[in-house]
Amino acid sequence: MKNIKDTCIEFFQDENIRKDIQEIIKPIYKIIYNDIYLYLWFVCFYSMLIIFILLTILVIVIKIFNINKLKSH
Repeated sequence: MKNIKDTCIEFFQDENIRKDIQEIIKPIYKIIYNDIYLYLWFVCFYSMLIIFILLTILVIVIKIFNINKLKSH
């Protein structure tokens, strides 16, 4: 008697079944991708903005420390 894992592996070994499943999943994938497409771009731009802000703050802090270092000597 086969367990579920062996049955699933045997089921997906057939190339026709894999192609059929891919054809079934393809429209679902497109729908999900089209729904989250805008959010992906938003996250990308948000991340870039955060990195830019952090780098700007870093440069400002470095300048402040350099000015204080020069004044103390």
